[in-house]
Amino acid sequence: MIKKLLIANRGEIALRIIRACKEMGIKSVAVYSEIDRYSLHTKFADEAVCIGPAAGKLSYLKIPNIIAAAEITNADAIHPGYGFLSENANFVQICNDHDLIFVGPSAEAINRMGDKSVAKETMRAAGVPVVPGSVGVLKNVEHAKKLAKEIGLPVMMKAVAGGGGRGMRFVYDEADLENAYYTAQNEAEVAFGNGLLYMEKLISDAHHIEIQVFGDKHGNVIHLNERDCSTQRRHQKLIEEAPSPIVDAKLRKKMGEASVLGAKSVGYYGPGTIEYLVDNSGEFYFMEMNTRIQVEHPVTEESLQIDLIKEQISVAAGEKLTLKESPPKMHSIEVRINAEDPEHNFRPTPGQITSLHFPGGRGIRIDSHIYQGYTIPPTYDSMIAKLIATAPTRTEAIAKMKRALEEVVIEGVKTTVPFHLWMMDNPDFIAGKIDTKYLERHNWMAE
Repeated sequence: MIKKLLIANRGEIALRIIRACKEMGIKSVAVYSEIDRYSLHTKFADEAVCIGPAAGKLSYLKIPNIIAAAEITNADAIHPGYGFLSENANFVQICNDHDLIFVGPSAEAINRMGDKSVAKETMRAAGVPVVPGSVGVLKNVEHAKKLAKEIGLPVMMKAVAGGGGRGMRFVYDEADLENAYYTAQNEAEVAFGNGLLYMEKLISDAHHIEIQVFGDKHGNVIHLNERDCSTQRRHQKLIEEAPSPIVDAKLRKKMGEASVLGAKSVGYYGPGTIEYLVDNSGEFYFMEMNTRIQVEHPVTEESLQIDLIKEQISVAAGEKLTLKESPPKMHSIEVRINAEDPEHNFRPTPGQITSLHFPGGRGIRIDSHIYQGYTIPPTYDSMIAKLIATAPTRTEAIAKMKRALEEVVIEGVKTTVPFHLWMMDNPDFIAGKIDTKYLERHNWMAE
């Protein structure tokens, strides 16, 4: 069993893991950058070690510093959370070389799923439906033009090493393809140090549905239903829910079985998420696999009344899965509260929180690392809290979320709370008619 776990992350996910450790009787070690010295995860952990300056590349991405912190505190395992080093196969291998348990999948699984073109071919070979597109990477712009004619416009070009919408371009007109190719290539090179691209057919009016899978080191793999992440802005998720309003039991079974096949094909263990586009006819297409715990994992936990982090730690220690496949028991909705000004194009608003009140009551969960007097640094992601509302039905969950949002008080910085309140009253959201492009077509302040 794991006796002491180092959390190689910050913010709310670090707190989430620390809490799981306390309930499991496992000692926890927090690491922090200089600017995070007063963050809550440093106070709640049993030990805390500074690993460098504010910049992520000098602290939370600095592998030697994290390994050193694990060694001086005698930790026997490292949990990467999400982001930072969570999908870095080299980090996994280094952990293994230092006899540290990595709380996540194998380096091989991360490598195969991290390269999106390889992941696509792996899933295609496993029988998982994939979006029509390139087999492997695009060789050059002429290859891109030829393929676009074969699969038909519109198409999108995506960076092999991409994420968060960087290195991605949509092409609706053949005349725009060359410029889109070079723009995406240059952006990918700058963002990821890798300018390789692949092409996919653009699925119109698509819903973003992901399946939570979970495997152990004994070859067992299950799925834990779906999450709907269609409410997005610039490919960044804003609201997630489980179950999806557009997925019925038949589609859930079909997508779940395909996802289990895909996970088994790479010997996957731990929690992972297989993401799909689903069109209005119910056809689904593989996009990518995230080989880590997701930001939105709480809605799966609340809809099934389970603990994914505890199970993740147990599986990493070699235990067999205790979770079982089950239909959703409840409906859960999560909104990401970001330190952003939604009235000014969602620009980040770092600064000090001068007053804070979070909602409460039955069915309300807050995952957050902020407190009154806390200063939100400009260095990291702008998400400062996740508010989760859970109820027996979707209608009740929406009403509960609206009530909870009305209780939120965060002063000193602008947040996305007003946007989320608008969404809870939005007839299209209430009817479950949100696709991934909805917010591109609707100006929330004008409606």
